[in-house]
Amino acid sequence: MRLRFSKMHGLGNDFVVIDGINQRVRLSPDKVRRIADRHIGIGCDQLLLVEKPTSSDVDFRYRIFNCDGSEVENCGNGARCFAIFVRENKLTGRSRIKVETATGILELIIKDDGQVTVDMGAPQLDPASLPFIAPKQANNYKLELDGQMIEVGAVSMGNPHAVTLVDCVTSAPVAIMGPLIEAHPRFPKRVNAGFMQVLNRGEVNLRVFERGVGETQACGTGACGAVVSGRVQGLLDSTVKVNLPGGSLSITWQGPGEPVLMTGPATTVFHGQIKI
Repeated sequence: MRLRFSKMHGLGNDFVVIDGINQRVRLSPDKVRRIADRHIGIGCDQLLLVEKPTSSDVDFRYRIFNCDGSEVENCGNGARCFAIFVRENKLTGRSRIKVETATGILELIIKDDGQVTVDMGAPQLDPASLPFIAPKQANNYKLELDGQMIEVGAVSMGNPHAVTLVDCVTSAPVAIMGPLIEAHPRFPKRVNAGFMQVLNRGEVNLRVFERGVGETQACGTGACGAVVSGRVQGLLDSTVKVNLPGGSLSITWQGPGEPVLMTGPATTVFHGQIKI
């Protein structure tokens, strides 16, 4: 099987994007792992697949595969790359695009300056939505890690996020705590672990250890989840600049029941073909 692809990134969170409309694509977890391998494949954090929609009221179907071969529900940085990919490859001429994901509909808006705003939908704070084992909904929860108690906020952005407040993201033990939070038994389907430093009510620093990937340069849904967690704890305003290792995103959330809006760049690196 020979596949045409584009290599893209959103603030350093990198993707292999494949048109599954104009070419036949048969992916298995093993094939995804081979494509994502940075030594013997193309190399990426996630593989994104563009497919025809299953409903007439949306434009495309959006599927996301982690580098470990697992398929996941959502990816915000990937959504911005998805929007630029379908425009660059002339799959649509629209600047406002609706795509279906495993957990709902996303609206992607390509702005005149090339930035992309993604309507991520309303966040879910009910522990069952992640899922997360907890007796009732709360702003944060105590979690035991190897005998140490930490506090996390739990937010679903179509995928699960646990957000921990830290004094400094630079010195935060992301490499140690990230895997422990990701695989904690109270998250039956694992979780993305975010580490957030609040600079002021309108700006935070963030690092994210992504489920099935490891720490990435940026995580769009992680930025959204972090802002939502900070907002419900009364720490942040409605629009927040989120600084990630790969760059910054603007996240806006007005409050419960309202959608989270994420704005940031998407960059095409190169196009190619791979035989697999």
